[in-house]
Amino acid sequence: MPIRIESDGQTVTAYLSGEIDHHSAVAMRQAIDAHLVGGNATLLIMDFTDVTFMDSSGIGLVMGRYRQIKYNDGELHIQGTSPHIYKVMRIAGLERLAVIEKG
Repeated sequence: MPIRIESDGQTVTAYLSGEIDHHSAVAMRQAIDAHLVGGNATLLIMDFTDVTFMDSSGIGLVMGRYRQIKYNDGELHIQGTSPHIYKVMRIAGLERLAVIEKG
């Protein structure tokens, strides 16, 4: 699976890898949500260091996880973005939803 998740209760870190497209985004969403729904996490970190490609499904993935973490009054942080993915996220306006750190 193109995702590895670590959780300490308050923080969930999702390490994404490979290509994020319609098919892989579904599996990533389900894996992350399994750690967020009904939990106590107040910080979700999505790490894009090993992501090689992302289409609009990646934007949808981020936006949906933002809504999930907000249910717990939490925050979303994005890290490890390539210059291209960082630019796509900024154009999509994701910096209004999350703290985005360049890779």
